[in-house]
Amino acid sequence: MKAGTRVSWNTPQGRTRGKVIERKTSDFQLDGHTFRASEDNPMFVVESEASGARAAHRADALAED
Repeated sequence: MKAGTRVSWNTPQGRTRGKVIERKTSDFQLDGHTFRASEDNPMFVVESEASGARAAHRADALAED
């Protein structure tokens, strides 16, 4: 997955759709939380189409739409 890829993921409110904003391969902060990422285990910053909110997920939590 790369920036711009359309994806969906589960939330407590149900399935959410959006797009990948960035692929992270080093530790980073988002909304005051620290996330661990590496080349072998990247994380993806995604943006919800519905709310515009951003979140970080591992590849196995995302499904390409």
